[in-house]
Amino acid sequence: MEDLGTLIRSLRKDKGLTQAALASRLSMSRATISAIENGTVAEIGIRKVEGILNMLGYRLTAVPNRRRPTLDELKEKNFHD
Repeated sequence: MEDLGTLIRSLRKDKGLTQAALASRLSMSRATISAIENGTVAEIGIRKVEGILNMLGYRLTAVPNRRRPTLDELKEKNFHD
């Protein structure tokens, strides 16, 4: 949850929004935004996460975990350079 909170804080600041401004746009409390950003929120629903990310110009996606990267992924990262 801490990684998500750090990401949300960074995206919010990049947009020049305060916690209060973001909370107001989402009909949430500033305390909820603060707790999410600080990783201290007990529970957060997926719809809230999606709403926050959408407001900040991002979308929530699911990416499968793989044990090994594909050849295309290695080529993209210039693994052998």
